[in-house]
Amino acid sequence: MNIALDVQHLSKAYGKKQAVNDVSFQIMEGEIFGLMGMNGAGKTTILRMLATLLHPDSGDALIAGHSVKEHPELVRANICYLPDEAGAYRSMTGRQYLEFIAGLYFKEYDEQKACVQLGEEICGLGDALNRKISTYSRGMTRKLVLARTVMPKPRLAILDEPTSGLDVLNSLDIRKTIRRCAKEYGTAFLLSSHHMQEVQNTADRCAIMKDGVFLAEGTPQELLAKYNAATLEEVFERAVNGV
Repeated sequence: MNIALDVQHLSKAYGKKQAVNDVSFQIMEGEIFGLMGMNGAGKTTILRMLATLLHPDSGDALIAGHSVKEHPELVRANICYLPDEAGAYRSMTGRQYLEFIAGLYFKEYDEQKACVQLGEEICGLGDALNRKISTYSRGMTRKLVLARTVMPKPRLAILDEPTSGLDVLNSLDIRKTIRRCAKEYGTAFLLSSHHMQEVQNTADRCAIMKDGVFLAEGTPQELLAKYNAATLEEVFERAVNGV
């Protein structure tokens, strides 16, 4: 199994605020890695540096072997990034939107068609893809933008709060889709979440952040055992409080 993401001593400050401080970790192909932390812990700053939207102050990260500092254009060719509040063009139908995105990634018609077909399968919206996105619920829109993130089969998919604001059933659908895409397509996933149960049920490995550093890292089972806890919520509470 190959390394999809190799983060090496990554740091970023905003003025005197050290948002990310000397963070290192790896994600393998087909692996799901969850970042947990309160607001301001540094999760989104890490995601934005890996998406080449922010330049690290120090350290580096290699995605498919390419440096986010030295070769951001090659990094962008191997990732897809889904921000927390990502939307879609409301005047388009769902299918038109998938076709538009496919055209950004592929030049050949057959490749675009295959990409759209995969997007249709991933989102599971069926006939609703013929409707305008302006008629979609939040859950439907989130499924659509997740599909456009995964359908080009990136080496790394970066998801910021992928189930934010969704009900239980839509959240379950999103989690199942992430697990299936990781297994079937070998896509590595880095996701941030406030929902500890979501990470426990979705991620292969995870890390707890506070004040820009990792307090704990491992599989959910390893963290549960280390902190003698029944849930990741208990692990999180004990880790951030230094218990």
